[in-house]
Amino acid sequence: MPFTYEFPRPAVTVDTALFAMRAEDLAVLLVQRKNPPFRGAWALPGGFVDRDEALERAAARELQEETGVTGVRLEQLGAFGDPGRDPRGHCITVAFYSFVVADTQPVAADDAADAAWVSVRELPLPSWGERQPARNAVRLAFDHARIIDVARGRLQERLVDPTRLSPFEIVPARFTLTELQRVYEAVLGHKIDMRSFRARLVTRGLVEPVSRPRVKKTSGKRDIMQLYCFKPARSG
Repeated sequence: MPFTYEFPRPAVTVDTALFAMRAEDLAVLLVQRKNPPFRGAWALPGGFVDRDEALERAAARELQEETGVTGVRLEQLGAFGDPGRDPRGHCITVAFYSFVVADTQPVAADDAADAAWVSVRELPLPSWGERQPARNAVRLAFDHARIIDVARGRLQERLVDPTRLSPFEIVPARFTLTELQRVYEAVLGHKIDMRSFRARLVTRGLVEPVSRPRVKKTSGKRDIMQLYCFKPARSG
């Protein structure tokens, strides 16, 4: 006879906060819910974990089924299980997050009515406080505003030491300092002084040039294009 627990067991789901740069904005991939609860609201791609399915595999499967996005390297963010977060009953979700640098066009499928990249500036995130978006901000399902907020905070922590080991990158392997600064400003949510930013990167030895500067002439002006890369990642 199979062993059974005498205690009630909450349901388990997975959700993924996938970020990317869209123009000058930090955006997160959302799906519009086709079914209740929260029909018509926007949510992170996710769903219930199948029997005998690993959590990361479940997150990757749900991401593909609802948005068509594949091949994303995920990092576990944490568990969210406050009672009442899901009107269907006690449900614990294990959230993952990642960042993609390549242009990815989502296609809604499965139980998603739509899928789109949405600027975090349009979301009612808890950390906004008095800077919360206007009344027409995107309506989010469940506690996904909190999950997105925590995931963005984890990205901000990553910027403190962008060379630490991680399954995903925040910029292409080779980048200009201007490109890197745009990512920092989008993730942090404020402008950065260009000179101090670049000096800090060099002083801390986080980046190094990978080629000789290229001179690009645009409208009679000479633009110097220097590509950089992060120094090898460190463990710990």
